[in-house]
Amino acid sequence: MKTKGQIESEICEAVTKFEKDYMGRGPLETKAYMIEDMVLVRLKKVLTPAELRLATHTDRKDGRELIKRVRITLMEQGRPLLENALEKILGVKIISLHTDISTATGERIILFTLEQPPDFPEKTKTQPT
Repeated sequence: MKTKGQIESEICEAVTKFEKDYMGRGPLETKAYMIEDMVLVRLKKVLTPAELRLATHTDRKDGRELIKRVRITLMEQGRPLLENALEKILGVKIISLHTDISTATGERIILFTLEQPPDFPEKTKTQPT
């Protein structure tokens, strides 16, 4: 049976692959956290150079909103691919996905809620002798 750390690592690989293959650019750093029946994935530096220019242009508000709309639409269309990849890793059905992206930092957060907590061995504490 895989450990929690191994599962989190596989989740990072799957999300990074999705970002590269489907969104066109992968993050520079990805970290996954399993918390009971949730998986939180934090991706850093996901914006393309063109998106960064759009976000910092003089009319930033429209550019930021456009980036967010495009990214939300792309995520909704690719959602089944990402959910299937994570369900294979976790062995648990995903019931919802929530995401947001910061155009200021280029960071994206993805939160998956699961049907139930995934199975993995708990760390055993050594008992004092």
